[in-house]
Amino acid sequence: MPKESIETLVSELTHEEDWRRMRATAACVAGGPRAVQALIEAVRSSTADLKKEAAAMLARIKDPQAGVALVGLLEHEEETVRKAGATALEQMAGVLDTDTASALVALLPTTEGGESKRLLTHLIGAIPTAVIPLCAMLKHPDPDRQITAATMLDQLLDPRSVDAFIDAMGQPAVRDIAVGTLKKLGAIRERIDETFDALRAVEGAGEREEARMATVIHLLGIGRPSVEILIEYLEDDDWLVREAAADLLGKIADVRAVEPLMKRLVHDKDTGVKELAIKALGLIGDARPTQLYLESIPIRPLRVYAMEALAKIKDVEVLRPHKDLFDRLRGDRDGLVAYNAGLIADKLGALANTALQTQEGIDQHE
Repeated sequence: MPKESIETLVSELTHEEDWRRMRATAACVAGGPRAVQALIEAVRSSTADLKKEAAAMLARIKDPQAGVALVGLLEHEEETVRKAGATALEQMAGVLDTDTASALVALLPTTEGGESKRLLTHLIGAIPTAVIPLCAMLKHPDPDRQITAATMLDQLLDPRSVDAFIDAMGQPAVRDIAVGTLKKLGAIRERIDETFDALRAVEGAGEREEARMATVIHLLGIGRPSVEILIEYLEDDDWLVREAAADLLGKIADVRAVEPLMKRLVHDKDTGVKELAIKALGLIGDARPTQLYLESIPIRPLRVYAMEALAKIKDVEVLRPHKDLFDRLRGDRDGLVAYNAGLIADKLGALANTALQTQEGIDQHE
């Protein structure tokens, strides 16, 4: 381990010497909570260049504690720093907590139009927990803030906002928005319910599979406003409905679906539902189901889908402890298993080479 403090090492993320930057990166990745706190402090009080590097490192580590500090970068005077903060927040969207969402929502009333406003609304839309503070803002005594929250919620069309809009019907400033949004949400719910009711009524194996595919095509255009309702349908009694819901959630690729799909993969008794759940998770690319994928490799109907999902994980670092497994699977009889194992092994090999070069550089200078 380097003798310098983690704070000193974080400051070297922008050092002019390559080996020092590489050493700092390695220390941050392996540094645990102390490294996260040092990076957060760098985001808050360091130079613009170090703020950008610290934000990128926090996005790599994905610790939700960093969220509020990263939101602070969105108000920085330099555009490159603002973009670094936004990029980090977007990459961490699936793990960010309500405190971070609240900090983002608090910027809405004071952020002027143009690119800054567009970026802020994009981030709020990407973070699943943002609906909670937006609904709370609907109750703010300032009518302008009520309108800001209502307008944003109208764009999101998230069913979780229904109760808040019903409560807001008595507020003159947002009554019209509330009525319009509730109508849209009702229409979305009605369309999804009617489509799945029709799917349940189909009989015959061939006809049901065709009907499932038609259902997916028919509902896919709704996009993210359908996510919460589709998650409900993952619990439906009809396996075909659960399959369609899982298929749609994968194609929409919203991080809210990760844990419900993981639950289906673990507990569903229907193999077809498990297959579509693991395919959907693969399309989302989140690292949280990694262990489930690994456990699915020995299960013949799931092994190809498991390998494809593992190959699509965006955070390759989480696969490093399993490199020997992927090296062995390169010789698997199943061509798709072998191909995806090769892709993963090559990525891990590149990571290992980078780590080796980093250590060699550090050893030469210590």
